[in-house]
Amino acid sequence: MDSHENSIDADLPDFNVLLENEDDLIEKKEQLQVQELSDWLDANPHINGCKAYDSLHFFLRTCKFDVERTKSKLKTFYQMRAERTEWFDNCDPMLPEIQELLTLGVFLPVDGVDEQQRKVVIIRTAAHDPKRHSQNNVFKTSKMILDLLLKFEPDNCARGIVAIMDMQGVQLGHALQLNPKLIKRSVESWTAYPCQPKLLEFTNAPRHVNLFLNTFRVFMTTKIRSRVVVRREGTMVKCKQLPKNLGGQGPTYKELAMKWKRLLEQNADFYVEQGKYKSLVKR
Repeated sequence: MDSHENSIDADLPDFNVLLENEDDLIEKKEQLQVQELSDWLDANPHINGCKAYDSLHFFLRTCKFDVERTKSKLKTFYQMRAERTEWFDNCDPMLPEIQELLTLGVFLPVDGVDEQQRKVVIIRTAAHDPKRHSQNNVFKTSKMILDLLLKFEPDNCARGIVAIMDMQGVQLGHALQLNPKLIKRSVESWTAYPCQPKLLEFTNAPRHVNLFLNTFRVFMTTKIRSRVVVRREGTMVKCKQLPKNLGGQGPTYKELAMKWKRLLEQNADFYVEQGKYKSLVKR
């Protein structure tokens, strides 16, 4: 009886080996897809995108491994980087205007992830002085931090971004900086990035906030619009490392600002390299 059972066991495939084989097949398929994207970029030099394996794989992953969708995303992303020179040219962390905004902490990735394993970022919409700092420089600083975040935490970012817009201290001057053209470009930039916004939560919102947000909603897709939440105070986001400023146990806004300012300064070469990749647009 025992020998018969042993012979049956011997005939059964090893489950772990099957899993390993399946993982190998998936990895090989993804490698072929990345190679196809690299070849496509070679055939379309005007897109002038980064062909590094990790970069292309990240785009592919966030497009659910749909190659045609990934091509479209790459095209849109590098076109945006070419057209929005005010955000993507001369991204030097040591520029005085960037240094000031880094110190203020206008865009703060939170340590760790939320309960759904998504990356949380806090956008402090009123941290800057509208009389002193241009909205384009605020966006530029935010994009610089986001680019570095994607480099450091691709796995967390690939699962989506949760953005908490802290409107504490917002004044008329902040709203006046955001004309419809700038709002349209801002919304388009979020959808052009490979990481998807899963939640856009506005907190510490003034009573008249919907008058302001309606302009944003005009330019949002139906899907993004459905992910907008407005709160008078607090947050619905569950994340262990939320800053103390939002009632969490994590570092304060000031501590996070210092951390990311230091990281950008240490990675100045990254921005020089990034600056090479943008579509060649006809002037």
